Amino acid sequence: MSAVEGTLMNDEVVITCAVTGSGDTAKLHPDLPITPEQIARSATEAAKAGAAVVHIHVRDPATGAPARDPALYREVVERIREKDSDVILNLTAGMGGDLIVGEEDPAVPGEGTDFVTPLERLAHVEALLPEICSLDCGTMNFGDDRYVMINPPPHLRLMAERIRDLGVKPELEIFDTGHFWFAQQLAGSGLLGERPLYQFCQGIAWGMPADVGLLKNMVDQLPPDAFWTSFSISRMQIPWAAQSVLLGGHVRVGLEDNLYLERGKLASNPQLVEKAARLIHELGASVADPGRARTLMGLPPRA
Repeated sequence: MSAVEGTLMNDEVVITCAVTGSGDTAKLHPDLPITPEQIARSATEAAKAGAAVVHIHVRDPATGAPARDPALYREVVERIREKDSDVILNLTAGMGGDLIVGEEDPAVPGEGTDFVTPLERLAHVEALLPEICSLDCGTMNFGDDRYVMINPPPHLRLMAERIRDLGVKPELEIFDTGHFWFAQQLAGSGLLGERPLYQFCQGIAWGMPADVGLLKNMVDQLPPDAFWTSFSISRMQIPWAAQSVLLGGHVRVGLEDNLYLERGKLASNPQLVEKAARLIHELGASVADPGRARTLMGLPPRA
């Protein structure tokens, strides 16, 4: 179905599982995947539960802190492929754009800042050549502290060019309406190729709220050949999955965005995927396997 048709429900849904993320959640969930072995195992289990795509961050195995060491990504990817899983790999390229504004002197970056060159942010993508990598599409006050996600347009254009040259599909991360405006400019410039992949990220302070009117407004402006998915966080994760399907889109769930299966009950990644799959089936749609998802997303068949 064309994204321009918007209000028509999607009847063939790709589920993405965002396995661990980079948030400060390790202390909130005793079984959050942290080591490469844990991340790979959880990704494989999510794939068996129905996820066609797994979105991968890595963490420092000793502390659980977010990391971007290519060796950690390599271990995760190799462990997943050792299981002969044909799940589609989507590696984040969001790390390396983090600014913690200094508390005493805002001109001096605070502890935890990790702000590197655009191509350094793609080192693991260049080394491993996943099918998909994420591309954040703008700068944003991320949460209610001194953390700012920094993505200057020249950096993003350079990253988009390099991702294209590597033969990897960028997933355009849209956290706010200005990000969507920029993503549309990228699409119009020819940097994204055919079947551009949009991901609408809603409910995160201080980007777009989880407002279905905002989502529909953007969906109605998508290029005719676009593939799109969306998510919201915390308790809105599963309700938002329904909203996405009803507007013609696809679904993302996982512990990156929500730690609970229901009130007071911590979740696992496969449990969240299974819950999303049940919802999709109850809506009268089907869940796409990785082979079908590659076709829907404009990816080549797995070699």
